[in-house]
Parts: sequence; C-alpha cells; structure tokens
Amino acid sequence: MNSRNQVMIAGAVVLLILVAGFAFYMVDIDQTKEARLPDVDVTVSGGQAPEFDADVGSVKVTEEKVKVPVPEVTVKEEEVTVPGIEISPPADDNPADN
Repeated sequence: MNSRNQVMIAGAVVLLILVAGFAFYMVDIDQTKEARLPDVDVTVSGGQAPEFDADVGSVKVTEEKVKVPVPEVTVKEEEVTVPGIEISPPADDNPADN
C-alpha cells in the first residue's frame, strides 16, 4: 500500500470520526412530558404520548475551487459477448381461445 492510499484511508477515518461526533454532539433532546399508559377497563380512556424539545446544531456546506490532478482516460471499442434474454409466450393449449 503506497503512502497516497494511506493518506486517503486516514482522511476517511478522520471524516467518519467527525461525522460520528456531529451525530452525538449536535443534537440535544429533552423530554418535556412523561408518557402515561391509558386506564384500562371495559373501555379505554386517556393516555398521552411523550413530548420532546430538540435543539439541533447547524451545518453549512460551502464550495471552493481547487486544482487537483485528474487522470486522462482513453476509451477504445472491443467486441465482447454479453448475456441476453429471449422470451417466448406460452403455447395456446385451449382450442376455445382461437
């Protein structure tokens, strides 16, 4: 493995760590109301779902122009065999269909 690949892998690991950090630290959820089960008799009444307030951070995506090395690719045509499919409908077995 050459040093360029090692740098790319290290960069990907750092990026994953940053994304995980944002996932854990950019969201603050506080439960504002407890859940309560409904009263159960012959009939069901009441009950409430919990409520939450969520404060989330913001992320701004920007653009910048940079020069990067890009390989030049040439394309040539070659004849190759590729898979195909042939579909045949079923034979007419019922004379009443004619």
